[in-house]
Amino acid sequence: MDPAGPAGAGLRRLLLALCCALAAAGAKVLPPPSNLDFSFVQICTLNWTWTAPENVSSSCDLEYSSDIVINEVPQDKRKWSKSPFRVTDTFLNEEMRFKVRSECKYDNTSEPSRWVETSVPPKGIPGTAAVDLDCVWHNLEYMACKWLAGKNARSGTKYTLFYWYDGLKSPEKCNNYSIHEGIFECIFNLTFPKVTNTYPTISILIKDDSEEIRPVCASKNPTTLVKPATPKAVTLSKINDEIHLEWSKSDTIPASCLEYEVEYHTGDMGTTWTIEGQHNHISVSAVDPNTKYTFKVRAKPKSACYSSKLSSDWSEEKSIGEKPDSTFYFVLIITIPLIVAVSTIILLFYLKRLKILILPPIPDPREILKRMFGEQNEDSQSGTKDDSVNAYNRLIKEEEIHSLVLTEPLECSYSENEKR
Repeated sequence: MDPAGPAGAGLRRLLLALCCALAAAGAKVLPPPSNLDFSFVQICTLNWTWTAPENVSSSCDLEYSSDIVINEVPQDKRKWSKSPFRVTDTFLNEEMRFKVRSECKYDNTSEPSRWVETSVPPKGIPGTAAVDLDCVWHNLEYMACKWLAGKNARSGTKYTLFYWYDGLKSPEKCNNYSIHEGIFECIFNLTFPKVTNTYPTISILIKDDSEEIRPVCASKNPTTLVKPATPKAVTLSKINDEIHLEWSKSDTIPASCLEYEVEYHTGDMGTTWTIEGQHNHISVSAVDPNTKYTFKVRAKPKSACYSSKLSSDWSEEKSIGEKPDSTFYFVLIITIPLIVAVSTIILLFYLKRLKILILPPIPDPREILKRMFGEQNEDSQSGTKDDSVNAYNRLIKEEEIHSLVLTEPLECSYSENEKR
């Protein structure tokens, strides 16, 4: 082992540290920008400006690095620019800090300057700004935005929505305003020439006339909010074993920017099938002529035209074909047992009366003979007064029977006398 080894290693580390110190001492730190300030270009849009640093070497490829911090959280929106300004969105309901510094981007002999910062403090009471803002661009015709009141907003707060995009001279106020079950909504017309292929960003500001309510800003890319109109005039026709389905086209969205989804099923709770197509009509073959088919359709924007994932609402269901009528069988199944049960109850209730009607009692000949010879029943005389009426009625009936029985012997005796 070389005895000078450890001492040599320490010497090398010392020399390396000295070299690094000398290099650092020789590196030049750039001066920072100055006069950092901001101004509102339009609602929710800020223009940050600053002055270029002095005494910068001509060999320096000077650029500015800028970033945004919201509530002390960096937004990862670092940007380099040669121009002494930057246009950004603003966050009025939160504290926003903007910082910028000078850099010689491709020069290793100089160090970036220190950061220069300024901030936009929020106004109003925390927790009063509108929340959960959601906007939908319906059929490229109008935009509907919904939101909720802030948790600390007083009851009866009246929010007002303003919007602006490149092409408007000044911000517009949304007047079609409503509130239902705590949900605020405002609808405003939003149309562009049909020949355009690009759409400007929509800036939305929601605030209240009171300074207690914090304003809130949002920037919306309208292509991500497109929702086609519900297909209408759905028609069904059946030719042989094929069903043809057709629906209306959109008047505002180009046909090449829409695709469709058709869903149909058999019967009331049959299996469901889905068909996707590029045109406003489809055909279904090999259908059962004795089966009912029900269809509905919806439209979806193509990703080649819009970034939206919103589909239209389903159209009204339309049906075609025959469906076996199960009502008759159902009524029959219910009615037959019911009839049998009622008949059984009636039969049991009137069984005794039916027996009397079917098998009437046969009169006793001895009673008839007793009545013929004028014999009276002693038991009937000893009966109570309550039974006298019934006995009298029976006596009348028996006398009628006797008269019928005695008619034949009288005729016979009369004929014998004539013979004599």
